[in-house]
Amino acid sequence: MISTTDLLVAPCTRAAAKYAAQRWHYSGTLPNGKIACFGVWENGVFVGAIVFGRGANNHMSSPFALGQTECVELVRIALTEHAAPVTQMIAASLRQLRAACPGLRLIVSYADTAQGHHGGVYQAANWLYTGARGSSDAYYLVQGVKTHGRTLSNFARSRKRADETSLDYVRRTLDPDAYRMRNLPVKHRYILPLNKTTRRALRRMHQPYPKRIA
Repeated sequence: MISTTDLLVAPCTRAAAKYAAQRWHYSGTLPNGKIACFGVWENGVFVGAIVFGRGANNHMSSPFALGQTECVELVRIALTEHAAPVTQMIAASLRQLRAACPGLRLIVSYADTAQGHHGGVYQAANWLYTGARGSSDAYYLVQGVKTHGRTLSNFARSRKRADETSLDYVRRTLDPDAYRMRNLPVKHRYILPLNKTTRRALRRMHQPYPKRIA
């Protein structure tokens, strides 16, 4: 294991986080909107970024009876080859995030089964597991690429005719075989309460951890 003196986790620029996401995260993207980015360096070499944000779900905090400013999502863990445990990197970024945002009470993250993930890194850090769920968002396959419904709408909004949908416009102008994706793989949701009061209140939501996918 790498020693703590060789590992540095510190705030980084959005450009640095985007570089990491494009090269070392399966999505190849960085979320839009306000995000908090932390770079990771080992022996002075940049090995990735850990990013927190509001995520795609505007009601993310609702199931936990928390306000929007009390809950954020760990939206990206984008790392190349590294020596330190990911749990150590996340813990270091969380200490700094909590210091900057003392009103935070909960971190949410998802493990995407479509990528073979089951959330082992969250289990190792004693996060609470609240079950698997399908996405409530709409996704479309356009020219072979999985595309969020919001992206599709933004692309077509000022271009499509009044009598056609965003999908109609994309089929007419870009990909005649584009379609809405159904039966998408589920994601495992994990939560990390940041104080004892919140953990006691949400402990009832905890379910047995899922096993690694063979």
